[in-house]
Amino acid sequence: MFTVVVPGVAILVEGESDREAMLALMAAHRFDVPPGHAVVVAMGGITNITRYVAQLGPMGTQFRLTGLYDSGEERFVRRGLQLGGFTPGPGYAGLAALGFHRCDRDLEDELIRALGIDRVLSVVEQQRDLDSFRTLQQQPAHRGRPISGQLHRFFGAGSGRKVRYGRLLAAALGDAEIPAPLAAVLADAFCP
Repeated sequence: MFTVVVPGVAILVEGESDREAMLALMAAHRFDVPPGHAVVVAMGGITNITRYVAQLGPMGTQFRLTGLYDSGEERFVRRGLQLGGFTPGPGYAGLAALGFHRCDRDLEDELIRALGIDRVLSVVEQQRDLDSFRTLQQQPAHRGRPISGQLHRFFGAGSGRKVRYGRLLAAALGDAEIPAPLAAVLADAFCP
């Protein structure tokens, strides 16, 4: 079990599915987080990062910040950090040095790739959603697409499904399977 020794860590993530995935990952890998020492904040969209950096960062409550973002959203993260008093270096490495880590596409893609198609389908089957997924696969817009893309679409298509599967897929990861951006956020948050 890991015990948090660094107080005041805020993990900023885009939405509720990302938040649930991080919380499930922390629980599944037994991070013992004392109350008030770490929070996972769903920002309600990456464009809200400026507000959260200002509120929680050095100009606000002075939490130490870390977070995840999707590859297409780097400019929002960079600008939000700059407006919040940080000076990120160039490129992805500049943001990573400040604790902000990029998912290749997005979190769902990282989780699907880390677990592999067969294990993701097993989770879908355990949730009794396999028939619904097979129906989506037969729709003209999805026929012929890679199964990873079909799964990605399936998770985003149902009410609450993205949040539920973010939690379930993250909890299914073994210690050695944690995708690099998530592992980097956990290391930044819990390993001073």
